[in-house]
Amino acid sequence: MVHPGPPHRPGERCEESVLSADTSALGLPAAEVPVDDQLVLALPKGRILKELRPLLSHAGIHPEPAFDDDKSRLLRFATNVPNLSIIRVRSFDVATFVAFGAAHLGVAGNDVLMEFDYPEIYAPLDLGIGACRLSVAEPAEMLESDDPSRWSHVRVATKYPEVTKRHFAARGVQAECVKLNGAMELAPTLGLCRRIVDLVSTGSTLQANGLVEVEHIADVTSRLIVNRAAFKTRTAEISQWIDKFREAVNARQA
Repeated sequence: MVHPGPPHRPGERCEESVLSADTSALGLPAAEVPVDDQLVLALPKGRILKELRPLLSHAGIHPEPAFDDDKSRLLRFATNVPNLSIIRVRSFDVATFVAFGAAHLGVAGNDVLMEFDYPEIYAPLDLGIGACRLSVAEPAEMLESDDPSRWSHVRVATKYPEVTKRHFAARGVQAECVKLNGAMELAPTLGLCRRIVDLVSTGSTLQANGLVEVEHIADVTSRLIVNRAAFKTRTAEISQWIDKFREAVNARQA
């Protein structure tokens, strides 16, 4: 039996092999799997879904039509796989649903995994989508006179206070974090704080708001994540989906 094992921490890529298995592990015909016994896959709202959809299709997962209906108020969706349903939640909430066992699998960026560092989660597969970086940024006009190597204390607006504090603590810098959930780029302009820590993709949003990157914290991609306890009790089913997503990633990269 495959065991997730304590060495794997959130955000790490696990290279251990997993066993494929038949989806009838519950001992019931697929059509008779009760809703409460279905595996639940938590997916993030937003731009990642567009990159994720081809991987879902390659893995053989096709959500019901309401999943793509912007007017639908459903939160849980059936799929063509009778023993698998999907919930669509905010990206930060994916990790929480999986860590507490409300979802068995999910897709989350390693930025989220680093922020929460849930021991109940391990990440067996880097999906290679949602690539961006977590960076420190400040107003462009500060750049000429500022020297990050001389910082001893910084005040930072971010939705990643734990990652930010750890990053600066490793450099011997005390970080005071102002928690924001969005519109980070406004903080320096309105005098909330001079620096921010946020995800950066193209850098166009920073540029439009007069900011520049001054430090790189981490590269970010989305990972397939699994609840450790669920993996122990439903190894065959979950292993099959890990294998299917791995095949989809390999096909995408071929």
